[in-house]
Amino acid sequence: MRRRSLLTGSVGLAAAGALVPGASALAAGPEAAHASGRRVRTGFDALRRSGYASLRGRRVGIISNPTGVDERLRHVVDVMTGDGKVDLVAVFGPEHGFRGTSQAGEGEDYFVDEKTGLPVYNAYNDTSTMRELFAELRLDAVVFDIQDVGSRFYTYIWTMCLALEAAAELGLRFVVLDRPNPLSGREATGPVLDPKHSSFVGLKPIAQQHGMTVGELATLFNETFVPEDTGGKKAELHVERLTGWRRRDRWEDTGLPWVAPSPNMPTPATARIYPGTGWFEASALSEGRGTTQPFQLLGAPDVDHRWQEALSARKLPGVAFREAYFKPTFSKWADKSCGGVEVQITDDTALDPIRTAVALLVDQRRIFPDYGWRSQDGDGAYWLDKLSGNAKVRLAIEQGADVDDVTAIWQRDLRAFRRLREAHLLYR
Repeated sequence: MRRRSLLTGSVGLAAAGALVPGASALAAGPEAAHASGRRVRTGFDALRRSGYASLRGRRVGIISNPTGVDERLRHVVDVMTGDGKVDLVAVFGPEHGFRGTSQAGEGEDYFVDEKTGLPVYNAYNDTSTMRELFAELRLDAVVFDIQDVGSRFYTYIWTMCLALEAAAELGLRFVVLDRPNPLSGREATGPVLDPKHSSFVGLKPIAQQHGMTVGELATLFNETFVPEDTGGKKAELHVERLTGWRRRDRWEDTGLPWVAPSPNMPTPATARIYPGTGWFEASALSEGRGTTQPFQLLGAPDVDHRWQEALSARKLPGVAFREAYFKPTFSKWADKSCGGVEVQITDDTALDPIRTAVALLVDQRRIFPDYGWRSQDGDGAYWLDKLSGNAKVRLAIEQGADVDDVTAIWQRDLRAFRRLREAHLLYR
């Protein structure tokens, strides 16, 4: 498999509208990327400014994907190999792959990167493979540089968790190049995973919208969860921190370009609603895959205006609903005309995506009860139980509970997680 320059690939995304802000800010140079003059610098910026001090003298592997770019949209793998100051010997791709060409639930097969000559391995959903590869390649350090989207069921953070475990067992340094949480870092919300429902869309008991950066999550994982699975061992963790980032920042406040973290995460708005409408992957309704508005267009054949009317009557904060009709090109209801709603964000500071999703499901089940839940992998388990992290949400909706009753289910566990989270925040 041959690889084009990741910079070229990023320009292709820009043409498709996947980069935010627009090209004019980038053309003016990195210092002009944020209109107010304040620009967030990523963990890679900190690593490069230090002369790669945390990696000096070490054989290094990196876990990354197309989001691992600098302010000029150059991939960090290309920059590091070009600098010649890092002994970078291997690349590992998460779900969707290093180049981001695979759809949900898939990685990319092994290939040699044409530009750098580095081997690229699939690290999706397999601790033992990572441990064996790290050992076989005689690595001394593993770097993680991927843009997360702030939701528990987005799998990159679990690739990081498994890699931390492998690093702990092998005695390797683990370096996280931190990036902002695009949902801001103001708070955590939503249900906390019950370990009985652990899967690769939620391995450990954190909140559905965790409100942390990947560096903060790595700190929490390494102190709390990694020792549970490694006989008490921790990784030698080093977080290259953000500078200029405030917890209340929206993505647009950072001045950083948006590179789609996965094929169905095209814009920051998608990321903002995804912690809630991601639940529709567990429903018989389309979650908008195969359209230009994944996770914002929701529906199925025979769904009509009544859903939009019921939702609009609720007057939920930060969101509005448009009666919508669409035809997905792939995934659920491919090539079928669907009715439903478009979820429009009117105020992202007031938006509660998970409460919004509860309202969507409650009204859909009441008005269009023929569209039920999906099981995962034919194992009989409800996919919603894995995404929400428990069976209580599904059962409450099935029993006719309204929004306040459903959201009350997770408040006690959420309070406990917020206390745990507070102890591992790196930015105040």
